[in-house]
Amino acid sequence: MVAHAASPRALRRLNLYLGSFLVGVLLLAALVSFVWLPHDPQAMDFGVQLARPSASHPFGADHFGRDLLSRVLVGARSTLYVGFIAVGLAFSVGSLLGALAGYAGGLLDEVVMRLVDVAYAFPAILMALLLAAVYQPGTLTAMVAIGIATVPIFARIARAGVLSLKEREFVEAGRALGMRHGRVLFRHVLPNALGPLIVQASLSLAVAVLAEAALSFLGLGTPPDVPSWGNMLKEAQGFMTLSPYPALVPGLAIVWTVLGFSLLGDALRDLWDPRA
Repeated sequence: MVAHAASPRALRRLNLYLGSFLVGVLLLAALVSFVWLPHDPQAMDFGVQLARPSASHPFGADHFGRDLLSRVLVGARSTLYVGFIAVGLAFSVGSLLGALAGYAGGLLDEVVMRLVDVAYAFPAILMALLLAAVYQPGTLTAMVAIGIATVPIFARIARAGVLSLKEREFVEAGRALGMRHGRVLFRHVLPNALGPLIVQASLSLAVAVLAEAALSFLGLGTPPDVPSWGNMLKEAQGFMTLSPYPALVPGLAIVWTVLGFSLLGDALRDLWDPRA
């Protein structure tokens, strides 16, 4: 019985450690790229086109002879920038809308949640296409599209948390003491509902990385002159029969990132789950 009871706990601990390690290495790589790169990521060397990994180019080179290690490091910076800004936007707007709807109830709740349902029907790629038709495709378009597409998830989680808390004794005590509704909501209710929102933020970062890569691959995200994993995959698709490394390196970087944030999110969810 003890061994069976300990195994889920050990698995949760493994998810936490492995997810933290993967995300930590990713963040370290992005930070290192600001101060050190083995080569200029845009420098072309036609003498090493599609070169295999070597001492001078540990991850190989692309069809222009550009160092893949340098480009994947800069790509980590670009991808995380888009992901964190998009998820931060979705977290802020979605949490606020969901908290207000759940606390106020009535007509405001119905209107906000119907708007959330409409936004939920638009995936990030479709939202980026709509924004690109009105504005220019680019990094800002990708961030806004991913953010808007992710807002409904945070709104629903925040609303559910507020609905479960707003009738609790400590909230009623705050109202009885004459506190304003805004103070009760933002100082007592919403902070106690942050656990599931933080878990969702970690899981949404994994989705945002995939969405950013997909948008860049389609030409709707990071501009082609800026190294990003989606751009690298797009450029490599015509040379995969000659060398797999230009596609393999950014592809594995995406897998590493998505796996890291997913494991970390699962571990955080288990930590905040009272049934665990």
